[in-house]
Amino acid sequence: MTDGSARRMERRARGAALAALLLASTAACAAPTSSPAASATPSPSEVAPSASPTQPPTATPEPALSLPLPGEEDSRQIRIDVAPEVPADDGGRIVVTVTNLSDQRVSELVLRWATDLKETLFLAPFEPSQARIANGGPPLLQDWTKWVEGPGERGEPAGTTSLGWGPLDPAATLTIPILVTRRADGAVQFDLQVLAGEAILLLEGGEPAEMRVSVP
Repeated sequence: MTDGSARRMERRARGAALAALLLASTAACAAPTSSPAASATPSPSEVAPSASPTQPPTATPEPALSLPLPGEEDSRQIRIDVAPEVPADDGGRIVVTVTNLSDQRVSELVLRWATDLKETLFLAPFEPSQARIANGGPPLLQDWTKWVEGPGERGEPAGTTSLGWGPLDPAATLTIPILVTRRADGAVQFDLQVLAGEAILLLEGGEPAEMRVSVP
């Protein structure tokens, strides 16, 4: 082989090697580069709202100086009118008028209120005086039958004051003045129940005979 032939073969080999190198470089540049997939962030509208815990309903508290209804009910119906006559800066009286709408006599009519009322208003069936308790004083004539802070011997519940009055004949009206001594300033509201013994009577509409009395 001549020198010229050897040089031509060497150039062909170099050319082939260069072509192969260029082809490899071109393929590497054309290959797509892989990138990590972008994490999708949901929009606020796509996020499901979290369930909030359900709050149990709050019981409405009983008003101050309220009374639970007695366990026994008397089917006789009455009409009640309560007229407070208590000045804002002094004592006075509360006049309770009860009419028997039934055809039966109520042997003992009982008015009942919360004993804690005495911290603000002290209710009494009479005005205490030395004359009532003095030896040789006037006779203790009275229309009321009892004045009891419970628990009492005849079933009067604890936390109540019961004032017995009576009897009340059919279709008759009984006017009961209750004397009031004010022990604290301010308006007061309290429950007043009307019973026959230990059973609560009914109003004309069939509701228990209980009223919410307001004293300014």
